[in-house]
Amino acid sequence: MIPVPKYPAGRDLLRDKVVVITAAAGTGIGSAVAKRCQEEGARVVLSDRHERRLAEKAAELGGVTAIPCDVTDGTQVQALIDGAVAHHGRIDVLINNAGLGGSKSIVDMTDDEWSSVLDVTLNSTFRVTRAALRRFIEQGDGGAVVNNASVLGWRAQEGQAHYAAAKAGVMALTRCAAVDVAPHGIRVNAVAPSLAMHPFLAKVTSEEVLAELTAREVSGRAAEPWEVANVMVFLASDYASYLTGEVVSVSSQHA
Repeated sequence: MIPVPKYPAGRDLLRDKVVVITAAAGTGIGSAVAKRCQEEGARVVLSDRHERRLAEKAAELGGVTAIPCDVTDGTQVQALIDGAVAHHGRIDVLINNAGLGGSKSIVDMTDDEWSSVLDVTLNSTFRVTRAALRRFIEQGDGGAVVNNASVLGWRAQEGQAHYAAAKAGVMALTRCAAVDVAPHGIRVNAVAPSLAMHPFLAKVTSEEVLAELTAREVSGRAAEPWEVANVMVFLASDYASYLTGEVVSVSSQHA
């Protein structure tokens, strides 16, 4: 197994940029990218529909703005963007991290199970992206969106028809939105992680499935959430100034 590398120090890649992050509470990629953005000099706006966990994460990080938001509600989404602007005067980066998973054969899947995953994972990415892009265009000086997709947008896995379809949709949305707003100097990109281990994933996924997924990684281990967050920070930063409409795989899976 390739060992986990040393956690890298911040380099001010996002100095003074206002970064809005959805689904940023808890222990997964959202909270990891919030921490990394803060370490890179950003003014961070955390959002999550779980108000208690959001408040706990904001207190843990310190110096961040916390705005509760259910991304399936268009009114709350607009309030999130408006609230971020009210606190900081502008926004520079949106990181769409909200998503809903589950495991169910398509043969047994209900309409509600399908629709719930699509609404939280794909439709919410559209809603928040649209609201942020409108603000970026109004500001008139660019901006960046980074979406959290998944390698399942490209690859098949048992029981994941709803989630894979939603993540493939996030990839397509990323590419098309990038073309729409390129004339405004706005960039839209995505990451596609394979397996990032955190306590919530371990709680809702069997040991057998996790072992099978880990075996597909040439590194012999899952990614740490902060390793995915590092790539998201890069895409949000000026170092990625020529990248738009791209989906970057964050994976060590066998070809």
